[in-house]
Amino acid sequence: MRSFLLLLCTLFSATGPPADSLQRSSPGPEPIVGMLTRSYVDASRMNWSRSAPRPLRTALWYPVDGTNKRETIFGGTTEMFLPVAVAPGEPVSGKSRAYPLVVMSHGTGGSALMMMWLGTHLAANGYIVAAVNHHGNTAAEAAPAPQGFLLYWERAADLKVLIDAVLSDPVFGERVDRERIGAAGFSLGGYTVIAAAGGRFSQPTFDEFCQSPQRDFTCEPQNEFPEAPARFAALRETDPGVTESLRRSGQSYRDPRIKAVFAIAPALGSGFTPNGLRHVNVPVQIVAGEGDVIAPLATNARRYASLVPGARLTVLPGAVGHYVFLHECSLRGREALPICRDAPGVDRAAVHRTVREQALQFFDSMLKDTQ
Repeated sequence: MRSFLLLLCTLFSATGPPADSLQRSSPGPEPIVGMLTRSYVDASRMNWSRSAPRPLRTALWYPVDGTNKRETIFGGTTEMFLPVAVAPGEPVSGKSRAYPLVVMSHGTGGSALMMMWLGTHLAANGYIVAAVNHHGNTAAEAAPAPQGFLLYWERAADLKVLIDAVLSDPVFGERVDRERIGAAGFSLGGYTVIAAAGGRFSQPTFDEFCQSPQRDFTCEPQNEFPEAPARFAALRETDPGVTESLRRSGQSYRDPRIKAVFAIAPALGSGFTPNGLRHVNVPVQIVAGEGDVIAPLATNARRYASLVPGARLTVLPGAVGHYVFLHECSLRGREALPICRDAPGVDRAAVHRTVREQALQFFDSMLKDTQ
């Protein structure tokens, strides 16, 4: 399955008709948005092979004026996911306007492009969106790294560096309103944005939970890289990067520039003590499916909602599962990929419409225009 994701998440095609696979909840097609990719790096941390600075390859979506320049993403020969039309490299709309920024974190083994269904919608409605591929934990790289799958807090550190990079970017730096920055994430990305808002993860608390009868699927080897725990166990004693990271596991990764957080089916809820979440002092909205068995409600979304001060939780009823929050799949994708198969009666496109409108309303209400 991972080979499919790697191919699809790195494939760009300029052929085929413009796509209208992402629709507004109101009539009419979604406006085309601009798209650029950046190869940011974190010079303060090494990559997992300790051969170069930590990479932060990032997809950016942003508002543009009317354009005839279009390319389709996910429009290649594999055709597992529905294509989306973007305007690559077009100028940011409105020469004198500063836009709010939303940084975005994907799920375990996923990629920035798997969150296009949300990122492009926010961009079409007046946001600059920066979605990072988390090193060692993304299908956008040639191979996963066990460190990337199990040293979770390194992802939260990515978001701080990502914000720094966007604010100094020659194209986007002057176009971002620095007082209006939010974060959105799915699954492990949901954990990531809550950690970046001040949540302090406790590895001992998570280990204790995973040894209890209440343990859930978040304790198990993940489908995207089932060999990760065994390989990580060997590295704990020999890899200086792992030793160094483990010493930082309980630190705060709060970035005070993040003013609002939207978490979709967040994972690792049982790795936080009540005290570890009480310092999250920005608005948090959580959405999850009632039928989620990958990050079950009771130990994840509901736990976050009960412990983060003022957090709001929306539960989508019925058989709505975890992977419904990934990009919409084609018929071929539904036939070939388990992550594309939702339970009978679940309409992924309808779920996406609901969630992206919730996200837009949330960020609009929390990141109000200060100009």
